Amino acid sequence: MDLIRIIFSILLPPIGVFLQVGIGGAFWLNILLTLFGYIPGVIHAIYIIGKH
Repeated sequence: MDLIRIIFSILLPPIGVFLQVGIGGAFWLNILLTLFGYIPGVIHAIYIIGKH
């Protein structure tokens, strides 16, 4: 399942975070980071998936 989350994190970072933690602070932070730049959103999403 982590492989699927990582693939989603690369394609659409907020979806990968949503699959890991649901709608919460990390999800909204990831949306904000993705709006500022694609790469920060991807890095944050992979960090959240790796942390849990």
